[in-house]
Amino acid sequence: MITMFKDTFFNLLVLLAITGCTVQPPDHSLSAAREIMQADKDMSALAAREGFHKALLSYADDSLVKPEEGRFPILGKQALEKLWGQDAGSKSISWAPYRAEASMSGELGYTLGNWKMITSDTTYYGHYYTIWKKHTDGSWKWAVDGGNN
Repeated sequence: MITMFKDTFFNLLVLLAITGCTVQPPDHSLSAAREIMQADKDMSALAAREGFHKALLSYADDSLVKPEEGRFPILGKQALEKLWGQDAGSKSISWAPYRAEASMSGELGYTLGNWKMITSDTTYYGHYYTIWKKHTDGSWKWAVDGGNN
């Protein structure tokens, strides 16, 4: 009886030691997804005030990738700045994210959404995706942005 108690007690101690040593990292995915959703909405609001190009450059990560239809993707913020120059871009484009998800670490995530662009005679609609990276200062910058035209 005492031997059985010792064996059970020992097994219980081993089990507690094993499970007690595994620390689950905190899950930041929900709060990060909310932050990403807000960053995306804020970027759209900035585009309406100051122009599409200016807004995207304001939220761009230095090592961005911007796929371009029929061309090679633009690699890096400097290349995008060079392409757009001083052109602030259209103020008639708007977008709204409908989905955001983030990694458990809260350092990377994406948004999906719909965009709309109004010209003098036509209104265009489409879908987009944006991949976001959290910077050390807590700000979110887009690393990949694309969609359909």
